[in-house]
Amino acid sequence: MFNKIKYFLKRPLQLPIIVITKLIPYFDFLYQTSDYQNKINFEIWFKQKVLNWGGNKEAYWPVHWTSKVYDAQKIIIGVDAYPGVSGGCYITGGGGIQIGDYTQIAPNVTIVSANHDVYDSRKAIYAPVKIGKYCWVGAGAKIMPGVEIGDWTIVAAGAVVTKSFKEGYCIVGGIPAKKIKDLEQEKCVPFANKILYNGYIRSDKFEEFKKRNLKYE
Repeated sequence: MFNKIKYFLKRPLQLPIIVITKLIPYFDFLYQTSDYQNKINFEIWFKQKVLNWGGNKEAYWPVHWTSKVYDAQKIIIGVDAYPGVSGGCYITGGGGIQIGDYTQIAPNVTIVSANHDVYDSRKAIYAPVKIGKYCWVGAGAKIMPGVEIGDWTIVAAGAVVTKSFKEGYCIVGGIPAKKIKDLEQEKCVPFANKILYNGYIRSDKFEEFKKRNLKYE
């Protein structure tokens, strides 16, 4: 009890924030994602959605203020899969990006779905990126336009992925990325959170949200 009192004395605004957010259903994501790998907290929500630090206000999932997300309305994220929640990421959704459930994305990752025309840099060439479920994209990795990565793919830190690995269940790495190792599928453990959220949106309301707000084709 003493430690809790000491905690709130050091953070005088914390207690009223907890009281207020628990009374407002919109903030249920703060208390229903405690079993997530990427726990959502009030600080990152406030800096993103209210203060617009980093300019990522339009993203419907948590994004760190040192990351940058463009064309969020063309990005579909799965449960507990938040591109840019770690610092220093660069995500461009112009060509469309899909990320499956429970895929983890480390700091300083680049995911781009558009690039410059090699003959005319004023023109953009769009190509969608698809990343499966239960993937892990290591720190500093880069996933280029048109790439599709299957379920349970681990992208090693610093890799540059220029071609697809649709079959999944493997580790890829290097520049350009090549398959390093196949994973044993029977050892891959699927799991699910108790209450499902796609970013700040309850999953049971996500289809309606997509129809109203997203432009992914």
